[in-house]
Amino acid sequence: MKLAFCLLLAYLLGGVPFGLIVSNLTRGVDIRRLGSGNIGATNVLRVIGWKAGLLVLLLDAIKGFIPVILTRELLFPNNPLMAILAGMAAMLGHTFSPFLRFTGGRAVAAGLGVMLALSWKAAGCGFIVAFLLIFAFRYVSIGSIVGAASLPVFMTVFNEPREYILFSLLAAALIVLRHVPNIKRLLEGTESKIGIKKKDE
Repeated sequence: MKLAFCLLLAYLLGGVPFGLIVSNLTRGVDIRRLGSGNIGATNVLRVIGWKAGLLVLLLDAIKGFIPVILTRELLFPNNPLMAILAGMAAMLGHTFSPFLRFTGGRAVAAGLGVMLALSWKAAGCGFIVAFLLIFAFRYVSIGSIVGAASLPVFMTVFNEPREYILFSLLAAALIVLRHVPNIKRLLEGTESKIGIKKKDE
């Protein structure tokens, strides 16, 4: 019963569409009808501005961070598996939000929050990798994909529990799968860069 409550709470929290909420409160728009149509921080940044985008990034990360901390510290102390399940539930909630008819974002920011709760050192290194790639190439998708893929490596380097390493592999796979449309656009040369708007936008 406690496990079911924990996972449901994590899923519902993960499903809160902060991108939609922030864009509506700050600009009175539905972010799903603008830009790429995604509710994530990147689209909010492009359409609304960097302040709103940063706020969405932080809020989405927090909703991944909180379930893991609550599960590990209060509900199931020192139980890596339960913490992992809560983190996955939060990421799935963000990706398949019950508040958006089971649609959602790419799970990158929520995944960052989850990984920060599990291993701040590995997550921090993954974030630096993503940031440097975004800075160099101006493609958020490249940074997100490679940053996520680097997490299992950093989890291993910092000698984190085997469960965390396996979970980081699953989380990276989810993020890559959610970026398949971006990968196709990258190959076609039509992916949007940060700071550069498409002509039809």
